[in-house]
Amino acid sequence: QVQLQESGPGLVKPSQTLSLTCTISGGSITTNYYYWIRQPPGKGLEWIGCITFSGSARYSPSVKSRTSISRDTSKNQFTLQLISVTPEDTAVYYCARDRTGGTFGFDHWGQGTQVTVSS
Repeated sequence: QVQLQESGPGLVKPSQTLSLTCTISGGSITTNYYYWIRQPPGKGLEWIGCITFSGSARYSPSVKSRTSISRDTSKNQFTLQLISVTPEDTAVYYCARDRTGGTFGFDHWGQGTQVTVSS
């Protein structure tokens, strides 16, 4: 059974870097695409970026200049770093598995983690 679990700080100060980790169990990070997705309060889901099965990263144009996604195959984890955060980055952040190779066919999600950007 595939499970994904997000971890990281729930509060980040403006201008600092948001760092989250997604740990995968029951599946391998090298056989699917894995995404970071967020949902700001009162808004819809927004994809941030993904790591492909080969280890390359792709980013949404809206956050590309501030985002880095990487993976650790030995730990079966992938991480999100979002620099220079503002209160507009406050959201529930999810990691998810895409079985369709980059066409948003998500079949497993983490439970989500609330991140608040505030001083």
